[in-house]
Amino acid sequence: MKNTLFTLLMITIISSGMIQSCKQNRVDSTKLEIDITEDEKWWGGAVLDGRNSPLNDQPFAYDQFGNCKANQAAPLFISDKGRYIWSENPLNIEITNERIIVGARGAEVTTGKNGETLKEAFLHASREFFPPSGKTPDPLLFTSPQYNTWIELQYDQNENDILKYAEDIIKNRFPVGVIMIDDNWQDRYGTWKFDCEKFSDPKGMIRKLKAMGFKVMLWVVPFISSDSPVYRELAEKRLLVFADKEKTRPASITWWNGVSALVDLSNPEGEKWFKDQMNSLVREYGVDGFKLDAGDPEGYLNTFSFGDFDPNQHCESYAKLGLDFPLNELRACWKMAGQPLVQRLRDKSHTWSDVQVLIPDMIGLGLIGHQFGCPDMIGGGEWTSFQDTSVLDEELIVRSAQVSALMPMMQFSVAPWRVLSKENLSICKDMANLHFRMGNEIMEMARESAISGEPMVRNLEYEYPGKGYHGIKDQFLLGSKIMVAPLAEKGKRSRQVVFPEGKWMGDDGVIVDGPVSLTIDVPLERLPWYRKVN
Repeated sequence: MKNTLFTLLMITIISSGMIQSCKQNRVDSTKLEIDITEDEKWWGGAVLDGRNSPLNDQPFAYDQFGNCKANQAAPLFISDKGRYIWSENPLNIEITNERIIVGARGAEVTTGKNGETLKEAFLHASREFFPPSGKTPDPLLFTSPQYNTWIELQYDQNENDILKYAEDIIKNRFPVGVIMIDDNWQDRYGTWKFDCEKFSDPKGMIRKLKAMGFKVMLWVVPFISSDSPVYRELAEKRLLVFADKEKTRPASITWWNGVSALVDLSNPEGEKWFKDQMNSLVREYGVDGFKLDAGDPEGYLNTFSFGDFDPNQHCESYAKLGLDFPLNELRACWKMAGQPLVQRLRDKSHTWSDVQVLIPDMIGLGLIGHQFGCPDMIGGGEWTSFQDTSVLDEELIVRSAQVSALMPMMQFSVAPWRVLSKENLSICKDMANLHFRMGNEIMEMARESAISGEPMVRNLEYEYPGKGYHGIKDQFLLGSKIMVAPLAEKGKRSRQVVFPEGKWMGDDGVIVDGPVSLTIDVPLERLPWYRKVN
């Protein structure tokens, strides 16, 4: 380990053997070797690696080209010693407990140091590389729970059941909010009209939903069904991604719903076509916004030779479509930090291990610059987990709701009133109403983050550097003064909570003087959370 200030800043350029010791270094298309200093910890890259952070606790390798790990990713890494690594293009990085080796595809790699903490490194990166827009998504996304029809209806989205789902929300006295109509409402992929066999009066349905107090979002993807008139039209206009340079053969891309063509969003006319479809849905049906799904650069986007097609750039271009709609949601995104876009964690299975990664992944989301995050659907969003509802774990759904309750956003999909006992339903309703009661305060934090660029969800290391808190992954800060410590282990009714310096008033009225670590009781109905009062 290096242990002097000079060696803290040393960067060895492998390709040339040069050594630089300036505060900020830029190298184009070369590999850098960065010595990790004693006790230095690193975060960043992809949301999915929040759970594995700090990254240098184990060997780590990540090539970001065509790979956002089915969630959000950015060419940013930051350390708790104030150091940062950035590029405008995908990074290829290896991290051990001693050094980092990193390069970028055809772009500069920028490295440097600003201050001595994780927070200082992040704020510098935010200002320099992805300055905050000052704007937030629609306030209703923060102030009330969201409801997604996916788990209840899956591929059978239809007018009658959507209205019933909304009516049941009200009947069971959950707060109304945004309702998202998910996949298979449409005629075909790319033919963005309601399926007339499932929806007899889609305009009337949306009017009814709005009369109940909901705002309405629709699921869309950038794919085009190859057996549709839309496909033939876009192919003729060369607005699809093609598999050959001559543009005679649209690429056939395999994704989770089959094989489709892909709208070429790098073409301004392709981008305009997609925006026109979305705006038409707003005008014709009264839709309020969109869940932009399947923007992933990996997997199906690498099933053929792209030539000069850039899958990361396509993912970024797709995310930009959401900027025209304050009601938006993305589940995959490349870059776009600091923008008023809702970033949801990838679908989780109905397992305790997946509930336990919600907090570190949300922390990871914030540390690559996405302030406005939503955990996955409560109880899980992986639909195969819900094929047999007789094996659902009620305790897991309750604890999942508690993890989400004081996040910036919370989202229901499986209907708690259908799958839970009366007692457990009451707890979930309490969590929904806690979020609703705190909604205005959460929204004010969102506005502050939109200006400052800071994450809304933070780890303790961010606010209390150098105290040994870097490994805490089961509690988080919402802003700087609210600390949340959910319990996410089956059958447990107590847990250890680390209290940083200051006075913390708990949900139970008890004031704790930090710094201290205490074991607290956590019955099933309790979400432990604390407000810093001094």
